[in-house]
Amino acid sequence: MANKVIYAVYEDPELLKSAARKLVTAGVKVRDVFSPFPVHGIDPIIGLKRTRMGIVSFMFGAFGLSLAILGTYYMMIYDWPMNIGGKPNRFYYQNVTSFIPVLFEFTVLCAAHGMAITFLIRNKTLPGMPGRNPDPRSTDDKFIMELRTEDNHMHPAEAITGMLRETTVFEINERQC
Repeated sequence: MANKVIYAVYEDPELLKSAARKLVTAGVKVRDVFSPFPVHGIDPIIGLKRTRMGIVSFMFGAFGLSLAILGTYYMMIYDWPMNIGGKPNRFYYQNVTSFIPVLFEFTVLCAAHGMAITFLIRNKTLPGMPGRNPDPRSTDDKFIMELRTEDNHMHPAEAITGMLRETTVFEINERQC
């Protein structure tokens, strides 16, 4: 038996959430949801885990702060010591307060850019990467739920389609994997 992908198209996010709740209660696993905007409350219904982007952002920020400290030390103390206001910069700790704005801004720059690039790579949306959108209407006004028979061994495709027809589904599409 070939694996199938079933796409259920809904016209309203609340209809999508109630259908997902009904399917998950019946033991059907929902693989993914495609929508034109974030549907609040769908993640716990379909069992998505919390993202780790905050941890990634912290790591990029720590890297940026370390690079900024190293850069300001090298430039202002080691490579080209400056005599500012009659105070020579012999030790970094004596002048670190004057570098706080630079350290903060470089930390934010590295965290933001690193997080954005990580997000694009993780979602495979960089230029040249193949997009994974089953229906172009999901970027405009439709909400699409993806179900796979390989995830639902206890429920054949016909049973899943029957359960979907009991909801307020707009359209059901089936494709081979």
